[in-house]
Amino acid sequence: MTIVCFNQTAVKAVVLCAAGCLLTATAIGATALGLSPTSGPPTTTIVVSGKGFPAGVLLDVYFDTTDTAVAVSSANGEFSISVQAPAAAQPGTHWVTAAVRATGVAAQKAFLVQTNWAEVGFTPKGKRSNPYENTLSPLTVGSIDLIWSFATGGFLYCSPAVANGVLYVGSIDTNVYALNADTGARLWSFPAGGIVQSSAAVANGVVYVGSFNNNVYALNATTGAMLWSFATGNAVPSSPAVANGVVYIGSEDNSVYALNATTGAKLWSFATGNVVFSSPAVANGVVYVGSADHNVYALNATTGARLWSFATGSMVLSSPAVADGVVYVGSNDSNVYALNAVTGTKLWSFTAGNGVYPSPAVANGVVYVGSADHNVYALNASTGARLWTFTTGDVVESSPAVANGVVYVGSFDGNVYALNASTGAELWSFATGSDVESSPAVANGVVYVESTDNNLYAFDLAGGALARHPAEPLDPATLVPDYTLTRSSQPEPSNFEH
Repeated sequence: MTIVCFNQTAVKAVVLCAAGCLLTATAIGATALGLSPTSGPPTTTIVVSGKGFPAGVLLDVYFDTTDTAVAVSSANGEFSISVQAPAAAQPGTHWVTAAVRATGVAAQKAFLVQTNWAEVGFTPKGKRSNPYENTLSPLTVGSIDLIWSFATGGFLYCSPAVANGVLYVGSIDTNVYALNADTGARLWSFPAGGIVQSSAAVANGVVYVGSFNNNVYALNATTGAMLWSFATGNAVPSSPAVANGVVYIGSEDNSVYALNATTGAKLWSFATGNVVFSSPAVANGVVYVGSADHNVYALNATTGARLWSFATGSMVLSSPAVADGVVYVGSNDSNVYALNAVTGTKLWSFTAGNGVYPSPAVANGVVYVGSADHNVYALNASTGARLWTFTTGDVVESSPAVANGVVYVGSFDGNVYALNASTGAELWSFATGSDVESSPAVANGVVYVESTDNNLYAFDLAGGALARHPAEPLDPATLVPDYTLTRSSQPEPSNFEH
């Protein structure tokens, strides 16, 4: 693939590689463009830096065919300006172009619209809500179908993580797998030495995951090579949360650990009164986690000191979700609790018909949670009032995922469901071969979910994710300036990429 730019003295092609690197130039002062970052979700702020342009000219900066900003080149022909990827930009390759008005001088570079579901709660806060999804909606999700599946050698309980086009998942067959998120092709696998019930977390090119052989592992996300391991005193079913260079995770040795994400060195540990199945949530310098000793704990993220604890009536296997100063968590005492994040004071509770093992999802003022009473509930996040109930055919241990007005959840009845987030109406379902205890991940128009039939499934609209990747760049000559845009004041050019 080539990108055609034009130099400032003639309409002669300057060939760039797809990543934007300069391969040849026909004249001194050839134009070139740099983007920082080069990928991200819709609404990402992109710093566009250019050089080799005529001095003191107006340049239109386009995202695809839309003129988004006007820059002014400096005396040495450089500029730097920030633009935003549109909220409606679909997953896949898009093109940022800078073009001098009326002269044909232009440069272009690719930007990849891509959203990561990088850990079990989407972010360390654990809300399990993807605010960037713009492909699947209540209007389109009914048309999704299976695009690929991947069979492991054992049950799949955990939730997949999706980062930079790769899906990471662990299995009861003791392996961690990395798969191409578009095709399901296996990229690598890592033998974890024990059952992997922990969901992976991905940060800064590293995959973090726990194993039933008592270890927490850090793996190179590209190769699967082990970077470090940390031994706890028992199995690690808890899923890690990664925040500010620290990995937070629980263990069946009754403790919560904070580990240096780069080295694996223990920063602190906190002993609860029983095993920690719950996966931590991290927000505003505080770690929130449940324990089988019936308590929810708030710990100082830097020191591990207990800030408060809240006693429920039974084991807390659920992982907390933190939103707008409130901690939402389920308990085996059949209740969902809303707690003040600073003090631990109970704000409200909602009683289901049986234990609440799954983690709540929180989006747009609503809490979504499943129960062993076979139901999925939608609750008002401020009051706990029930908004709707959806009944499945069996126990719901799957934690819901929310994206663009749709709730995705699995059930022991073998199905994964898509529900209207406002009404609870069923929009779509798919029958796997066994219980769906896994929590779905939804990213880039694809729903990923696992089943105890040993398979991981990916669902998408017709053509799959690969159909949304344009094959060729745009022709700058076809772009139409928006003459209503005003000249922008320019910062000093920075972070130019060759």
